[in-house]
Amino acid sequence: CLFFYFFIFYVILPTLPLSALFCFLMRRRPPRSTQSRSSAASDVYKRQLFFSISQINAQSSEHKGLLWSSLHGLDYEFKAGVNIGGTSPLPLPKEIRSIESYSPGLAITLEGNITKWLDTTKKWGISLGLRLDNKNMTTEALVKNYGMEIFNETGGKVEGLWTGGVKTKVKMSFLTVPILANYKISDRWKLVAGPYLSYMMEGDFSGHVYEGHLRSPDATGDRVNFTGDNIATYDFSSDLRKFQWGLQVGGEWKAYKHLNVHADLTWGLNDIFKKDFKTISFAMYPVSYTHLTLPTIYSV
Repeated sequence: CLFFYFFIFYVILPTLPLSALFCFLMRRRPPRSTQSRSSAASDVYKRQLFFSISQINAQSSEHKGLLWSSLHGLDYEFKAGVNIGGTSPLPLPKEIRSIESYSPGLAITLEGNITKWLDTTKKWGISLGLRLDNKNMTTEALVKNYGMEIFNETGGKVEGLWTGGVKTKVKMSFLTVPILANYKISDRWKLVAGPYLSYMMEGDFSGHVYEGHLRSPDATGDRVNFTGDNIATYDFSSDLRKFQWGLQVGGEWKAYKHLNVHADLTWGLNDIFKKDFKTISFAMYPVSYTHLTLPTIYSV
C-alpha cells in the first residue's frame, strides 16, 4: 500500500499537466451512502422548480405594484446629473467692480421623486422629490470698499473694507425637497415649476485677498497694503445659513422610453448667510443650472 501511494505521488503525478492533475485531485469515489443518479436528478429538479416559482412570485408582486401605481396615477423617477452655478449677489452691487474669472467645480446631483397625476390623461400633476444637491465654484473679482474680515499673522481677525483682488471658493452640500407642479405639453415634453426647501449638510465659503489694501475699521481707518505674494485669508463658513428655500423651474424631454433629459434652474430667495452676519454688506443667493440625465424607470 505504501509503495502504491509512493508510485502515484512521486512518479505519476509529476508527469501530469496541471489541468489533468486538477481533475485527478477533484475526482473521488462517492461513498456508498451517496444517493442514486435518479435521486440526485430529482433533487436538482426540485431546486430548479423552487427557484422558478420564487422568480414567478417576485415578478408577480412587481407587476401588481406597477399595476396599482398605474391605476392610482403614480409615476416614479430617479435622476442624476451635474450642477453649474454657485452663489451670487443679485443684482451685482457697486462694491464688485468686475468679475475676473469663474470656474465651476464638479457638483453631482442625485434625485428621486414621485408624481401624482390629477387627471386620466396625465396632463397635470404634482411631484414630491428628495435631492442630494452640491454646489461648487471658484471666482476671482476686483472690488472696492468690500466688507472683509481677514486673518492676521497671529491668527486673530481684522475687519474692515477691502479694495483689490478677492478669490473665493464655495462648496456646499444640500438635502433638498422640491414640490413641483407638472404640465405635459405632449408625450415627449413636460414643464415643471414650484418651490423647494433645502438643508445644508456641509458648507465652505473661504478664500483670500491679494494686490490691494485694507482700511480698518472703516474707509477712513488705517491702511494695510498687500502686494506681490503677500495675501491674507478669510473664512466665512461658520456664518452660512443651514436652511434655504427658493424656486425651481425646468423642463423634460423624453428621448427614449426609459431615458429622459432634464434641465432645471433653481433660484434661492434667502441669503446664504445668517441674519447677524454683517461683514458682507449685501445679500448673496444660491443660483444654479442643473442638467439631469439618466435612464428613468417609470411605474407604468
